[in-house]
Amino acid sequence: MKITFLSPGTGSYFCGACMRDNALAKALLVAGEEVEMLPMYLPMSLDEEVLEGSLDKPVFFGGINVFLQQKCWLFRHTPAWLDRMLNNVTLLRSAAAKSHMTSARTHGELALAMLRLEHSNLRKELDKLVDYLEENKPDLLVLSTALQVGMIGELKERLGVKVLCCFQGEDTFIDGLPEPYCEGVWQELRERLPEADGLFAPSRFYAELMKERLGNENLEIEVIPNGIDLEGYGPTDRSGPPKIGYLARMIRPKGMEVLVDAFIELRNELKHPDAKLAIAGSATAENQAFVWEMQDKLDAAGLAKEVGWHTNISRHEKEEFLGGLTLFSVPVLYPEAFGLYVAEALASGVPVVQPEAAAFPEFIEATGGGVMVPANDAGALARKWKELLENREEIKAMGERGRRVVVEQFSIGKMQERFMTLAKKLVG
Repeated sequence: MKITFLSPGTGSYFCGACMRDNALAKALLVAGEEVEMLPMYLPMSLDEEVLEGSLDKPVFFGGINVFLQQKCWLFRHTPAWLDRMLNNVTLLRSAAAKSHMTSARTHGELALAMLRLEHSNLRKELDKLVDYLEENKPDLLVLSTALQVGMIGELKERLGVKVLCCFQGEDTFIDGLPEPYCEGVWQELRERLPEADGLFAPSRFYAELMKERLGNENLEIEVIPNGIDLEGYGPTDRSGPPKIGYLARMIRPKGMEVLVDAFIELRNELKHPDAKLAIAGSATAENQAFVWEMQDKLDAAGLAKEVGWHTNISRHEKEEFLGGLTLFSVPVLYPEAFGLYVAEALASGVPVVQPEAAAFPEFIEATGGGVMVPANDAGALARKWKELLENREEIKAMGERGRRVVVEQFSIGKMQERFMTLAKKLVG
C-alpha cells in the first residue's frame, strides 16, 4: 500500500505530532509499505532521524506564501520560482522563530481559510498539492490533524484517494482563537469531518472529548494509541540524589509553573533534604520570558543550583536525560490528548506522577507505571513526590511495570499494526 502523510511542521521546536508521524512512517516502511511524508506550512523539527527522502520534499502551503496570499491579491498570481524562493527552509525557520509576533486574529483567519479552501485565497497552494499527488498518487492519504480537513472534499474528488484523519490536541488551539474564528472553526469541523473515510484519536478520552465538542456522538473515531521507537530508552546512571524530571515545551499550559512550585514546596516546606529537579524541552524566543520568570522564582527560594535546564535536546540526549531520572511529571493544565513524554519516561523505567485528568488516568491504568494527583495542585504533587521518594522499592516496581507494558502495548511497532488494520479496512 502507498501511504502519504501530510504533516504540519513547527519550524522552530520539536512537535509531538510530527514525531508520531515520522516514527509511524518509518515503521510502515520497515513493514514493507510504500510511505512518504510531505511537510505542510513549515519544515518539520524532529529530535530523531527523519524518514528517508523526506528532507527532499517541498513544503506545501508554505507559511510565508499562505500568509501573503491571504493578505494580498498580488501574491495569488506570483510565478512558481518566487513561491519556491519563499518556501526556502532557512527562510521558513526564521519566520517560525518570529511566529509569536503574529496576532491571534491572523491565526484565526488562516485557520478558517484552510478549512474553507474552495472559497479562500489559497487555491494556488491547493493546486500545487494536487499536481504533486497526481504524479505520486497514494492509496491512502493521512492528515496529521483535523485542522486540515478543509482539503478533503477536493482531494477525494480530484484524486479519488481515501483519506484518514487524526485528532491530536485541536481543541486547545481552537479555543485560543478569538471570535468569530473560534466558533467558525468548530462549525467547519462539524460539517467537514464526516467527509473523511476514517478518523482516529490517540486515546479514548480524546475521542470522546471531540465527539462532545463537535456535538456528534455518532461520529466514528477509532482509538490508536501513539507509539514510540523504543531503541535507546532504558535506565542509565541513577546514582546520587533523587532527580525529578520534566520533558515538554517550556510553557505555562504544560504546567511548568506548577512543577516549579511543587519542587519549592518539596524542598522548603516538606524539608526533603536533597531532591533535584531537571527540566528539559523545547523553548523558543516566545517562551524565554516565562523561563526567566521560573528561574527567578527558584532563585528567590534559594534553589536555583538544585535545578538543571536542558533546552532543545537531541534524541540521544533525551534518552540519557530520562534514563537518569527517579520520578517524572508534566502537570499539564489543559486536556492533553495523549502525552508522548509519559510513554518515553515509562520506556526508560521512570514512574510518572501526573494530573488526574485528560488522557492520563487511561494511560496510567493501562500501564501501572504511575500515580495521579489532583490537577493544578502543587501541594498535592509535592506530597506525592515525597511519599514515593521515601519508598524506593515501590518506585522500582512501578518503573519496571510501566516499562514492561509500554514495550508490549505502546511501541511504534504496535501502533503500526493497529494503523494498518484500519488502513486495510478503508482501502481494501
